[in-house]
Parts: sequence; structure tokens; C-alpha cells
Amino acid sequence: MSGIHTTPSHPRLRRLAAAGAVGVTLVTSLLTAAGSAQAAGRDGVCDSGEFCYYFNSGYAGSVSDFTGSISDLGGEQPSCYEYRGAGAGKGECVKNNAASVWNRTTGNVTVYFNSGYAGASQTIAAGQKAQLKAGIYNENAGHQFGGGGGTTKVDLSDALYPGGGGRITCGYDGYINTPGKHEGIDIAKGSGSTVKALVSGTITRVDRSASLSTIAIYNSSLNKTIVYLHTSPYASLSAGQSISKGQAIATESDKGAGGSPHTHVEMRIGRQLYAAKSVNDYTLENPNPSSFWMSQGYNVR
Repeated sequence: MSGIHTTPSHPRLRRLAAAGAVGVTLVTSLLTAAGSAQAAGRDGVCDSGEFCYYFNSGYAGSVSDFTGSISDLGGEQPSCYEYRGAGAGKGECVKNNAASVWNRTTGNVTVYFNSGYAGASQTIAAGQKAQLKAGIYNENAGHQFGGGGGTTKVDLSDALYPGGGGRITCGYDGYINTPGKHEGIDIAKGSGSTVKALVSGTITRVDRSASLSTIAIYNSSLNKTIVYLHTSPYASLSAGQSISKGQAIATESDKGAGGSPHTHVEMRIGRQLYAAKSVNDYTLENPNPSSFWMSQGYNVR
């Protein structure tokens, strides 16, 4: 939904308020009885431990904060869950009116298109701020703590970047117009976007060349190497360095990507220094990585 947002008027509430102090007390009682939309602690401030919706993109406008799952945010006043913080959207229903979110809880939270935790969804990792995606942006019906259905996975495309916002542009073995077999997953957000390590490990190789920049990180306990191509690796990175999961390692670029900024993420078995050849090579050297990424807590999307 876009454009000017207006708050529905409620003649009955205005009449009760005009009746005086007794009327005001009655209005308060009615609103409290309307349901958990008036639950204690929801003050329009995004505090630690809360999941928060923002009326506008960029984490702006009025805030609506929650400490638990809500199956149906409600679509009409006065019983809907409303925005309570100062700014644009204050008093509006949250349902189908959220543009961005901040998950300040210690676990994942999933936002759903349909009530009852159904339909299209977007999982927001603990501590993550995110712009809601198309299909969820201003089309949100509820949210579930714990990632939805008990899962704790976050989308791989979002996990690669602080604040999320990535999209898969080419999947494993997903070439359409390029000759060969694609050995990894291409993910894009935008040139200059910060890129994070998806798995911890030790750097085996860093190549900053414009022809094909490479960061290879080997995890000995998993016996897997994760290779990142086309980025601008941080100057501080060097072979032998230990890297933590979620650590910033580069910025998105197009080094060796033919002018299309993105990050090629490739899972390889064993300790590796290079990515497998893809272009003009029709043999898949790497196995399908979906089960591996899921084992590491990621949805491949």
C-alpha cells in the first residue's frame, strides 16, 4: 500500500469522550477489552527483546513493538494492533501497513502474508533490520517468533548482507544464457554493499585482481571451503586469518563479473584455494549445496 495514509474516524468513541470523565473511562475500558492490541509494554519504542514494525521504509515513521507471535494483526480500528510511536502512521493498523522491521529479539522472527502464519514469508534474523520484500511489503498479516513453524533459518540472500536486502540472481547450475554449468549461487544487493562471511573458518587465499577477485575460507570441522567471487576484499584480509560467521569481509563489486555487481558464493568439499570453473565447463565439480546451507541455518532463497 502506498500514498497518503489516513486514520479512520470513530463517531461512537468521539461521542463517549464528549460525555466527560465518565465517558473517557468507558472508552478506555472498551479499548482495553478489544484485545491484546492494548497489551502492556507496547509503547511505540523499539526496545531490546522486541520485534518492531515501521510504517515507512528505512526504519522511519511510527513504530509498533511486540514481544511475542501474532497470528492476525487485525485490519480495522479499534481492535487492530496499531502503530504507537511518534511519526507518520501513528494510530494506523499494522496489518498491510508495514514497510520495514527491526528484530531486537535473540531469535529469528518470520513475517507472513496471510493470517495463521501462512502464505509468502520473510524471516528476519536476530538483531537484523530489514526492508520488507515485495509480496510482504505493505502486505503483512502476522508474525511468528522462532522463524515460523519452529524453524530458525534465515534466507541465504539476506544473510550475506548486514540488514538483509539481497536477492539470488543465479542459482546452482542455473545458467540460462551463459555456456557451462554454474558451480555456486550468485547473490546481489548493490555495488558497495558490505558482504559478510556465511560460515566461519580460516582464509586459504585472497585475490584482489580485477579479473576474478577471490576469498576462500576453509572450515576444518565441516571440511568445506566457501569461496566468494567478484567482491572487493577488505585490505585487512590475508591467508591464515581466522574469520567468524557474520564477519564483514568485503564490499560487493563486479571484479570478473562483466559489469554486473554481485557475489558468487560457492561451497566446495575439502580445503580449496580456487572456485571451480563454470563458464564453458559443462561438468559440475561441486555437489548441490542446498542441504549444506540448510544445515548451517539458511534457507536457499
